[in-house]
Amino acid sequence: MIQKALKYQSGEEIRKGDHVLFHGESAEIELVVTDITSDPSLSWYLENEGPGVMVVEPKVFGRVYLQQTEKDEDLVFVSRA
Repeated sequence: MIQKALKYQSGEEIRKGDHVLFHGESAEIELVVTDITSDPSLSWYLENEGPGVMVVEPKVFGRVYLQQTEKDEDLVFVSRA
């Protein structure tokens, strides 16, 4: 099964640079890795972790790679970059 887009729990498509809240903290989407990712620098994530997103939240968590984004109630879309 090819996963074309990753989505927030709200149904909005996740895009690189999105401003989000992660566990209530201001954060940003750094990477979006799907089965159709064409960027070779992301192939490690796809091969080792599977489709997902890298969330950057420097205050508490640092970087977190999430895979089950549609089920993650702690990842909330705020705005596009």
